[in-house]
Amino acid sequence: MFTGIIETMGEVVNITREGTNIHFDLKTDITSELKIDQSVAHNGACLTVVDFPEEGVYRVTAIDETLKKTNLGDWKVGTLVNVERCMIANGRLDGHIVQGHVDTTGTVKKIENVDGSWNVHIEHAEGLNFMTVQKGSICVNGTSLTVVNSTPTEFSISLIPYTWEHTNFHQLKEGDTVNLEFDILGKYIAEMMARRG
Repeated sequence: MFTGIIETMGEVVNITREGTNIHFDLKTDITSELKIDQSVAHNGACLTVVDFPEEGVYRVTAIDETLKKTNLGDWKVGTLVNVERCMIANGRLDGHIVQGHVDTTGTVKKIENVDGSWNVHIEHAEGLNFMTVQKGSICVNGTSLTVVNSTPTEFSISLIPYTWEHTNFHQLKEGDTVNLEFDILGKYIAEMMARRG
């Protein structure tokens, strides 16, 4: 369980393919605090720490299913990734309930600099569980954000300078792919309504 409040950014320092899996080696300022078997969200995708190949570097593995549903397949050496460790049970839920299960990807359609903040417009496929509502929550690249405008296939978010600078949003360009996890409560409600017919 995560909150969507990004702790730090990690840099991809090595990529190794093994069959349909990809091993990513990352360097962060919290690497020394991690341990084998720990769940860590990377751009919102929950991955398990499997090794420490060298000092200051940890390894996670993405299987084919993860690569199909996320933007991890686009990562290259040097890519900056939003990183969050799982929530502590007695901690504050500053963002919203995030599972680390990416639903789909979206495409950045437009980025607007609004004299001190940024509006980002994201397009995604239409789907029963791909629902946003104005002032609702959305997780983009692992970051808990508030929806500004919403349609069945697009939404916008507004970013304050702190979020822009302390996540990988400052590197986004129009046309980039981002990971999306829609609000779990909304997904359950949509599924229940669909089953009722």
